[in-house]
Amino acid sequence: MNPPACDWQADRCSPDLIVIPARYGSTRLAGKPLLTLAGRTLLSRVVANAARAADLAQACALVVATDDERIADHAGALGVRAILTDPALTSGSARAHAAALVLAAEGLASERIINLQGDAPFIPPTIIAALITALRESRAAVATPVYRLDWERLDRLRAHKQAAPFSGTTCVRDANGRALWFSKTIIPAIRGEASLRCQPFSPVWQHLGLYGYSRAALEWFVATPEGEYETLEGLEQLRFLEHGWPIATVPVAPPEHLVSGIDTPEDLVVAEAAIARLGDPFPA
Repeated sequence: MNPPACDWQADRCSPDLIVIPARYGSTRLAGKPLLTLAGRTLLSRVVANAARAADLAQACALVVATDDERIADHAGALGVRAILTDPALTSGSARAHAAALVLAAEGLASERIINLQGDAPFIPPTIIAALITALRESRAAVATPVYRLDWERLDRLRAHKQAAPFSGTTCVRDANGRALWFSKTIIPAIRGEASLRCQPFSPVWQHLGLYGYSRAALEWFVATPEGEYETLEGLEQLRFLEHGWPIATVPVAPPEHLVSGIDTPEDLVVAEAAIARLGDPFPA
């Protein structure tokens, strides 16, 4: 059961919190939260989806965590609070933690924190809300959504990785739905693939760039040095797995526009093409 709705600013309740880390200083695509996709900035798209998810989940606050005044100003124009965080922070989760600390100092501590990257404009509000619900009901310390690829989507992912090999993350899960591993490589390898293609779905699960944490898990994360495989893969969730933390995966339906994040100029081209081909899933 969802917590009752409340005016989190007025009632000083302890809501769940969606933080949108939006960093200007991306090495692969500088200023990307302010880049436009089909006439709207990436940040405006993510903020709109997050606001809708907060309404669906109830008792949920929303802030943008950024390293840059330009992004903060844009967030303000969109009607959402922005918290300036240290530009030296190296991960979205660390930036989410920094924003949560600011709110906690104001008496608005949250037990569950959702990290929704500011470069993920195609994650539907229903999936964000489903992750919040999963955290509330399972009491998992860390949770993230995944979706199973049909063969056509798997083929598209393989083709996309020819141009952008570090775009798109896959996941393998145990029998209880906990993550065994995440990788920028497509895993698992598929022996005898031709004989499996009579089935509707491949064995590959793709990860959506969205995480939910308990406050304690997020505090542990920022206090723990980056792991070896985290560095090699460029995937912050591996810090948890390298230290034995379980990560619950939440199966969801694949978004119609299968672009999990905008990391490179090539990703932006793919996203524009998806909207041109399929229409805008979240029009203004």
